[in-house]
This record gives sequence, structure tokens and C-alpha cells, in this order.
Amino acid sequence: MLRILSIMSLLSFMGGCVGIPANVTAVKDFDASRYEGTWYEIARLENSFEKGLEQCTAEYSLREDGGLRVVNRGYDPRKNQWKQAEGKAYFVGPPTEGRLKVSFFGPFYGAYNIISLDENYSVSMVCGKDYEYLWILSRTPQLPEPVLLQLVDKVQKWGFKTQELLYVKQ
Repeated sequence: MLRILSIMSLLSFMGGCVGIPANVTAVKDFDASRYEGTWYEIARLENSFEKGLEQCTAEYSLREDGGLRVVNRGYDPRKNQWKQAEGKAYFVGPPTEGRLKVSFFGPFYGAYNIISLDENYSVSMVCGKDYEYLWILSRTPQLPEPVLLQLVDKVQKWGFKTQELLYVKQ
């Protein structure tokens, strides 16, 4: 019985890692082939795996198994070196909804929720399972200030701590 409870707890924990914050929804009518390519990180809520990194990019490409290949890259100015991580992402629900689970190591997945995406697939906002993870991404290294302010205002209304956003040096 203890073994069954342990397995259920583990499955529950792992399932909770791919959730989405309350009051936030993932984009619909998502097209993974249009999302392919390079995205520049404009702003983020700081996290342990990107701490101190600049010039951050994410490169997405389709995998043969229906998922996405993810290559994250950033420059660490303290160590004067580039860091890179390669992972894989799979849809949590239908592939037309911007909800994925992403893994960079082993069987452990985290939430990758595309919560805002313009019609040209040039500006995207992504969050994790809760309000602690947020990224503003663009196809270009900078965004016009009015566009950026509009995005920040949008996610602030959803409950994200926008005063803690780190604007990434590109």
C-alpha cells in the first residue's frame, strides 16, 4: 500500500509540473511549424538555470516524433563563456494548443505554456506551471518600447510580478 501511495504521489507531483497558472490560458490555433526558428529572450523572471546569463536565445525545430527540439543558449559574462542546453518538448493536449511539457534531462518535465502570441509569430510570452516563470520572446533582439510595455501590462493583470522582470542584454 505504501508503494502505491508513493507512486501516486510521484505521478501527481510530475503531473503538477506541467500545469498552468490560474486565470491564464494557452493560445489556441497554435501552429508549431510557424513557431520554429530562433527566438530572442527580451525579458524573464529570473530563475536558477539562467541566472546571470545574457544574449539568451531559444531555437525550436520539429522532431520526427511529433515533438519539438529545443536549444537554449546564453552567454555568461562572469565566466566569459556560452552555455547551451538541448531538450525536447511535447504537447500536453492537442497540438493546436500552446501547452507543452519540456525536458532538458531525463524523465523530468516542466510546463511550457505559450500564453500570448501575435498573429505573425514574431512576439511570444511563455510561462511555467505557476507565476514564478515568465519569458517575453521576440524574433528580433529588441522590441519597440510601446509593444514591450503592452505585453508587460498584460501579464501584470494576469498576476505576474512584472516589477521583478529582468530585461535581458542582447
